[in-house]
Amino acid sequence: MTEAEQQKPAVGDEVLHGRTRAIVTDIRAGVVWLRAPGRDEWPADDSQRLRVTRTRVQRIEAGDL
Repeated sequence: MTEAEQQKPAVGDEVLHGRTRAIVTDIRAGVVWLRAPGRDEWPADDSQRLRVTRTRVQRIEAGDL
């Protein structure tokens, strides 16, 4: 596992939610909210199962933000 995969998701991180690649848009009352292309925002059913693929900083460095 990489360092990004071991950490808790934060706003702006890219994560895998099952097979869906999404961006963490908010964390409200401990609930992680996600958004993916072509989908409305939704709450993650279990934030412990989210796998961080790239942090916000890594996305900025790659020019994706």
